[in-house]
Parts: sequence; structure tokens; C-alpha cells
Amino acid sequence: MKKAIKVTALAFAMGMMLTSCYTYTTVVGKGAQGSTEVKKWNTYVIYGLIPAGVSDAKEMAGGATDYTVTVKHSFVNGLLAGITFGIYTPTTTIVTK
Repeated sequence: MKKAIKVTALAFAMGMMLTSCYTYTTVVGKGAQGSTEVKKWNTYVIYGLIPAGVSDAKEMAGGATDYTVTVKHSFVNGLLAGITFGIYTPTTTIVTK
């Protein structure tokens, strides 16, 4: 019985260490035509379940019709989520026009 608990605890600990940063990208129109970037952090609470302050990509694009939106959960975002035990879970939105 003790061995099963140790194996389960070890598997859980390894699973927590293997988490990674994620990124997803959306192309609007023809995509970014230049290299101008606008960055903004999004605020979520309780492991990302409740949005508290989410950026508007259209507003960040400033009227451009062709742009690329990238939403990242970077290392710093993950570090802050870990320090706060998931109460504060930020992401970063990058709009390239």
C-alpha cells in the first residue's frame, strides 16, 4: 500500500513539473503586414476559469484589417500563477500589424 502511494505521489509531482507554456495564434485578414506589436496582459482568476480583464484584439489592432493575434501563457505568467496557487492566472495577448 505504501508503495502505491509513493508511486502516485511521484507521478503527480512529475506531472506538475512537465507542465509547459502554451501559445495559440489567429490570423485576421491577410495576417500581419508589418512588425508593429502591441502587448497586453489578460487577467483570469481561479485557474483561468473566471475572466477578470481580457484584452480586445480588435481595439489593440487600432483599426487595421490585417493582423495576427497571439495569446501566450509565458513562463512569467505561469510563475505568477504558481506563486498565487492559481488564484491569479495571467496570459499575454500580442497583436502584430
